[in-house]
Amino acid sequence: MRGPRRSAYGEGMGRTILTVIGVILAIWLAFTVLGWLFSLLKFFLFLGVVATVVFLVVKVVAGSGKSHR
Repeated sequence: MRGPRRSAYGEGMGRTILTVIGVILAIWLAFTVLGWLFSLLKFFLFLGVVATVVFLVVKVVAGSGKSHR
């Protein structure tokens, strides 16, 4: 019959190491998600600028056709 398994570290040390790794992963994930959100915001801003330019070009072209009649 064997006794309980003993590790090189105490029971608290394993929990501490896993907690530190978990905190590091959580911080990494938070910064990754923030990067995704800023990238999405920049994409929508660019899309809005392009849509505004297209709208203005169409409005000017359509308006110039009416003024010559």
